[in-house]
Amino acid sequence: MVAEPTIALDLPLKVLAHEATDGKVWVSYNDPNYLKQRFSLSDELVKNIAIIAPLINEALSSVDHK
Repeated sequence: MVAEPTIALDLPLKVLAHEATDGKVWVSYNDPNYLKQRFSLSDELVKNIAIIAPLINEALSSVDHK
């Protein structure tokens, strides 16, 4: 946020999970590449938040699917 103060609009990163009426569960978040483009971030800065996708994938893979 020091390098680009307006990114505080999107930080900390958030993940939204919700169930649709058809029973499907959706996970939504702002992709780090989107934030890179939106705030003209350097690759060096983006790598600090790029961990979000692997973390979400890891969390989803550990969920008990019924």
